Amino acid sequence: MTHSTLPQPANQAETQPTIKFLQQPTHPDWIDQALQNLDTILLDHSHCERKAAGVAVNMMFRYPSYTKLVRTLTAIAREELEHFELVNQWLDRRDIPMAPLPAPPYGSKLSAQVRRDEPERLLDMLLVSGLIEARSHERLGLLAQHLPDPELAKFYRSLMASEARHYGAYWVLATTYFEVGVVTARLQELATVESELLATLHPHPRIHS
Repeated sequence: MTHSTLPQPANQAETQPTIKFLQQPTHPDWIDQALQNLDTILLDHSHCERKAAGVAVNMMFRYPSYTKLVRTLTAIAREELEHFELVNQWLDRRDIPMAPLPAPPYGSKLSAQVRRDEPERLLDMLLVSGLIEARSHERLGLLAQHLPDPELAKFYRSLMASEARHYGAYWVLATTYFEVGVVTARLQELATVESELLATLHPHPRIHS
């Protein structure tokens, strides 16, 4: 692809601003659903970690000349794959076989908001990825808080910091290549869609149901 139409890094500080990505918190019904279907949630969590690594790698291939993006997403992909392996170890411990799971509409409908033309496509891809990571951070925290198994709860607490780093990293990348005002306005639009997608509990238990 041609990169001349994409924005170059803005002259901004490297610090991550404090921002509330999610417009609405998770409904308590999701917690009940997750705890009642924990084996399915663990299997879906495995798929989520694998998909998150794939998203980071695919973006690296799409924008190979963006050095900061490539380096940041290399680290994210590596960590997502480490989490993938850790979740798979829990699947083994609980005798949960690896198997495909039909995906909820959350991911596909949120990704459908990504605009097709550059540079808007890059911005939307970063923000959608950040929103998904932010929601993952919130929901893994809810699992850590409510799981009756203290060892599994501890495992989920151990993942929370990295999930926060990930959505923060996507925000920093967005504000590296776009002005903050543009990023903030588009984030608000996408966050509204994200919350609406989760307003009604999906009948099949998933991390993002």
